[in-house]
Amino acid sequence: MVWKSALEEADQAAYSSAIGVTVDGVKQYVQFLQKGLVGVDAKTGKLLWRYDHTAKGSPANIPTPIAHGTFVYSAAGRSGGGLVKLKMTDAGFEADEVYFTPKLPTSIGGAVLVDGNLYGTNSQGLLCADFATGEVKWQDRSVGAGSTCYADGLLYVHGEKGDVALVEATPEAYKEKGRITLPSQPERGKSQAWAYPVVANGRLYIRDLAMLWCYDIQDSASSK
Repeated sequence: MVWKSALEEADQAAYSSAIGVTVDGVKQYVQFLQKGLVGVDAKTGKLLWRYDHTAKGSPANIPTPIAHGTFVYSAAGRSGGGLVKLKMTDAGFEADEVYFTPKLPTSIGGAVLVDGNLYGTNSQGLLCADFATGEVKWQDRSVGAGSTCYADGLLYVHGEKGDVALVEATPEAYKEKGRITLPSQPERGKSQAWAYPVVANGRLYIRDLAMLWCYDIQDSASSK
């Protein structure tokens, strides 16, 4: 063991993945824990800062944070989405809230950042918002809440009910390019379809419980 970080006693890891960011030359690991968003020094594990607003009232923090420059976005379904700006002071690092609103991407399926815009879902469907300001540019019911993947200018949205939508990644408006209903879907009971879609080597992979679907999404002209 190189180090371990002593956080609050009841602060469990929750479900979110850790990401690496570098601010003012200091590399740190950022993770959305059960009680809040934290950053720890990558060399020592020392707690550098924390931000609790997006964790308040949330029974399970799942979406992985999104970082760009000195900014970090986090969100949870029962609270909302919030952006913080990290800065170094004489007393250490601070995480200053830039905005917080329940109207941003908050679903389990997370969000993606493309050309300064956030794309993701909440209970009202797919939306696009300005990452820097939180301003919502458009929202559409689409396939409802779901998981989002970005590739080649397009969003692949795997809805919680099992449908998959292909949407152009543009802040201008919701532009759906196509939609499929996955065949032979498993019996989920009270659960939902929460697995993230994956694009690799010209293939789209969708998983749900014990099922896996693979679709050829290569441009027929470019594949010749």
